[in-house]
Amino acid sequence: MRIAILSCFYPYRGGISQFNANILNELGKSHTVKAFNFKRQYPEFLFPGKTQFVTPDDQAVPVESESLLDTANPFTYLRTARAIEAWKPDLVIMRYWMSWFAPSLGFVARRLRKSCKVISILDNVIPHEPHFFDRPFTRYFLSGSSGSVVMCDEVLKDLKAIRSDIPSCVLPHPLYSHFGQKMDRAEAEQALGLQSGKKNLLFFGLIRHYKGLDILLEAFRQLDDSYQLIVAGEPYGSFEPYQKIIDTLPGKDRIKLIPEYIKDADVKKYFSAADVTVLPYRSATQSGISSISYHFEVPMIVTAVGGLTQTVGDTGTGLVAQEASPECILQEIQRYFGSEAIREDCIRHIRQEKERLSWSRFCSGLVEFAESI
Repeated sequence: MRIAILSCFYPYRGGISQFNANILNELGKSHTVKAFNFKRQYPEFLFPGKTQFVTPDDQAVPVESESLLDTANPFTYLRTARAIEAWKPDLVIMRYWMSWFAPSLGFVARRLRKSCKVISILDNVIPHEPHFFDRPFTRYFLSGSSGSVVMCDEVLKDLKAIRSDIPSCVLPHPLYSHFGQKMDRAEAEQALGLQSGKKNLLFFGLIRHYKGLDILLEAFRQLDDSYQLIVAGEPYGSFEPYQKIIDTLPGKDRIKLIPEYIKDADVKKYFSAADVTVLPYRSATQSGISSISYHFEVPMIVTAVGGLTQTVGDTGTGLVAQEASPECILQEIQRYFGSEAIREDCIRHIRQEKERLSWSRFCSGLVEFAESI
């Protein structure tokens, strides 16, 4: 089968780009696959981080792609569709995670659907930080899809609320495995400048309001000096509200703060030093962070929102706080560290999940779904 993938690839950085590289490589083992990239993903004024692109010290693996689609330039929409048509794919795969992409990807999808199947992989149907135009824009995008793949039941529910008639299936988020093997804990702690002998909590990934770092900081306020908190990730927006909380904490000297994008080669240091990953999210669908945590066999404490209950609670790979509040997060942290049996049980379940959540399984399910439409 000839499969075209239209989304972000190297030199764009981040979880979406890494995910796309993985499915490109896996599908390429059995099919003829080509990556079609963005020429411009977002205008700079709309991007809340420092840069959209890999930097020399990111040590990212280059991916060959054709950069065509400028989401802010409608003149590139038809040009992109024609270039993909000229390649004559049997199947086109598009990633969709926010309504900014609906006009550009929706136009291309509607054009391509006349000659081939178009499958959308939906990270979100409604963004975590919603706008009034999300539903009509997403509805427009979906009108060009032959079918949609989601990665948790929560997103499927959102999809059916907008388009109950579209063919769909749930394929769980595969594990990120390109970050290398787990390091010796003592070596990782030394590399990060951490105090040894502490109970290490990890908050990892982009820092945005819905991800609840402030909730975790307030929970940390109640923990004794046997605990240590690692916060590693780039802030999207001002970090000042979090810094104000940190400045008031009696244990602020036990917080290791790295407020920047973590390059791939360094990810293993953080998860190798961690006892548990904490995702105190106010809202969520699935989480790429949970996939990294699985890879390094680090249990999780999450909130009962979106797909996190299904991903973590239902699988036994971590503990679920019933509310996104400091009190509930604190309770689950203390419960986790209060029982060695809980930790061992979570790791045992993680190892079972690692066998199930492979890229080969995801991609074979994707192809089977496309062929069934």
